[in-house]
Amino acid sequence: MRLKNNNNFLHFDIAEAGISPTYWQASTFPQPFRDKIAVIHDGIDTDAIAPNPNVSLTLNVNGGGTIKLTRDDEIITFVNRNLEPYRGYHTFMRALPDIMRRRPKARILIVGADGVSYGAKAPDGQKWKDIFLNEVVEELDMSRIHFLGHIDYSHFIPLLQLSRIHVYLTYPFVLSWSLLEAMSVGCCIVASDTQPLHEAIRHNKTGRLVDFFDKKQLADNVCELLNLPDERARLGKNAREFAQATYDLKTICLPRQLAWVKSLVN
Repeated sequence: MRLKNNNNFLHFDIAEAGISPTYWQASTFPQPFRDKIAVIHDGIDTDAIAPNPNVSLTLNVNGGGTIKLTRDDEIITFVNRNLEPYRGYHTFMRALPDIMRRRPKARILIVGADGVSYGAKAPDGQKWKDIFLNEVVEELDMSRIHFLGHIDYSHFIPLLQLSRIHVYLTYPFVLSWSLLEAMSVGCCIVASDTQPLHEAIRHNKTGRLVDFFDKKQLADNVCELLNLPDERARLGKNAREFAQATYDLKTICLPRQLAWVKSLVN
């Protein structure tokens, strides 16, 4: 850990300023350098990443053939770069038997590869994806679970637009762009009650927050919201408005980034 931090320490003496996309990331730096950091997110194009009630997506299914999904389908989405505990994959998989038992028409779309992005590798050459799937596979209807791996961005946004419930879980770490994109398309979001999320997900305002490790609390909130279309619509609308007001690239983030650069030049 100390060796990894050395790169930052070596630059503190010569840096005039720093920039961080989130307050959480900025808060991890020591004083006095923390006071030099401006918090400005990279930005989300909320005009392009918007709700689409007419969206559809065709998926290949196990055993051959395809299936066309629309907003009439009950879709639950979960997105990671890689499926690993750092991003709550274990908790999500452990909640699935209860969710799928209570929601017999739900389809689960899982985006992410089976490597490691942030945390430790799985033991003995295994893959985290398989470890936690194998824990519960006997309790799952695998015909309704779709592991999509890495998908093209042109398919990723339609996937979010289809989602009735988007689940996002993370350790205290970098906040994923995918969460903000899900907010921008108006997803109803159930997320972990961990510190990075507090900047974007306000409980019962822009989404629901649940204990990171509590599979029952996660399942209960997902199933409750699937029964409440008006509440899903309210949370999704609030999430989109928050994304537009806080993370929009053209009106919020890019002007602040340019002003920050100008202040350094001056």
